[in-house]
Amino acid sequence: MIRVFDWTQGELLEGLLCYREGKYFEAHEHWELVWLQAVEPEKTFLQALILLAGSFHHFGRGNKNGALSMLRKSLSRLDKYPEIFGGIAVGTLRADLRGWLVALETELVDKPAIPQINFASP
Repeated sequence: MIRVFDWTQGELLEGLLCYREGKYFEAHEHWELVWLQAVEPEKTFLQALILLAGSFHHFGRGNKNGALSMLRKSLSRLDKYPEIFGGIAVGTLRADLRGWLVALETELVDKPAIPQINFASP
């Protein structure tokens, strides 16, 4: 049972490194292994990150509708969390995701940078 996130080792770290390298499917796979053992509220938070990774995997494969759907689901889950959760700057991540939603929905040619999953400042 996972109750506390440790982003410095194991599957959480591997997923984070994959995400940051643009290996979204691989990030999803690593995080899913942790998600399977997690309990709430960590379980839904991880699910949001898994959906986020899935969204950019779809985007990279040219599936805009799949990317939009997963991005919306990710954001709806993240909206339930405080500005900082599990050491992650959730508020910043949500703002970045909203920018991506607008870009995808309006078919903006110049997309913003891929949202990063950053640690919250102490």
